[in-house]
Amino acid sequence: MKNWLINHYGFSKRSLNGLLVLLLLIVLTIFAPIIYRYYFLKPPSIDANEMQALQRLELVDRYAKRNYKNTRSEIEDLASRPLVHYQTFDPNLIDEKMWQQFGLSYKQAMSIVNYVKKGGRFYKPEDLKKMYTISPKKYEALLPFVSIASSKPFEKKTITPYPKKEPVMVEINTADTLALDKIKGIGIAFAKRIVKYRERLGGFYRKEQLFEVFGIDTPKFNEIKDQIRIEVEAIRKLNINTAEFEDLKKHPYLSFKQMNAIIQYRKQHGPYKSIADLNKVLILNPETIQRIAPYLSF
Repeated sequence: MKNWLINHYGFSKRSLNGLLVLLLLIVLTIFAPIIYRYYFLKPPSIDANEMQALQRLELVDRYAKRNYKNTRSEIEDLASRPLVHYQTFDPNLIDEKMWQQFGLSYKQAMSIVNYVKKGGRFYKPEDLKKMYTISPKKYEALLPFVSIASSKPFEKKTITPYPKKEPVMVEINTADTLALDKIKGIGIAFAKRIVKYRERLGGFYRKEQLFEVFGIDTPKFNEIKDQIRIEVEAIRKLNINTAEFEDLKKHPYLSFKQMNAIIQYRKQHGPYKSIADLNKVLILNPETIQRIAPYLSF
């Protein structure tokens, strides 16, 4: 073959020998490591302890794959948790480290510690049941070691109720705010509103006028109507023939135009002789005249 290559391709003996050496080196470079590992290297020996450790790692890995919901922090927490060691304790006094010593996680321990810090308290060993972080099994394990110092439960503050108002009868046109406050259903705020509106009117001649006071609706009116009485004689009246605009403008039943019309008509036609004369003031309708009649004198 060597001679054939020389004759066919015109290689010289020297160049052909160099080519063959190069090919041999390439073959050795590729196959030498494989041959060495196969014939000369042996797999490392593993003793029994190392084999058990590997098996435990495989079990942990399988457990983690089955319970994919476990987070890394939870697994680390399980690994770092100290050995369970029970001793006598007062759950109102120990810290999170002691709870962890009893086998609880850090989160579970802090939940109980924070409960106590915020005012929670264990009065008897059975109170441990109310902590959702303590399982029934853990509760049974802890129960023999619970020792709570004697303490009285926190006393609840007693709220003194407002004294109930006894039924009264109040004359609404002469009563002050203190007297009105005695009416069941009327507080000091309503009493002030009633007095303020009464001053604008001159007094009440019908109980139903209380609906005109802000905040008094049907239920409130029904609650107070039987506790009040009205003396019509106490109503403050205006002399329609001498009253000026300043005297009339406070009254809630008259508009500015109506007040001005009353005064102008009087100036043009003379004094009013009776309530009927107000019908001659065209801007006043019968309803308005009826409403203001109890407050006028002639």
